[in-house]
Amino acid sequence: MSDAANDVPIRDESIRLGQFLKLANLIESGAEAKGVIADGFVSVNGEVEIRRGRQLRDGDVVEIGGMSARVSGPVAQ
Repeated sequence: MSDAANDVPIRDESIRLGQFLKLANLIESGAEAKGVIADGFVSVNGEVEIRRGRQLRDGDVVEIGGMSARVSGPVAQ
C-alpha cells in the first residue's frame, strides 16, 4: 500500500465504497466503480474488497491501481 494517501473529507460519519471512489477521483463513474470493485481491483486497509456498499469511516484507506485515498471526516460544519 502507498504511504502517500490523499486525505478526502466526507460530510457524514460514513460513506459507501463506490461513492468514495468517485469522490476521491480514483474512478470516473459509478458504473466504473461497480466493475473495478467486482473484479477485485480495490482494497480497503490492505485487503481486497468486493462489496460496493462497504461502509468506510474516518481513517480507512482505499487503494486502486497504485493510487490511494484516506477517508477524512466528517467535515466540521
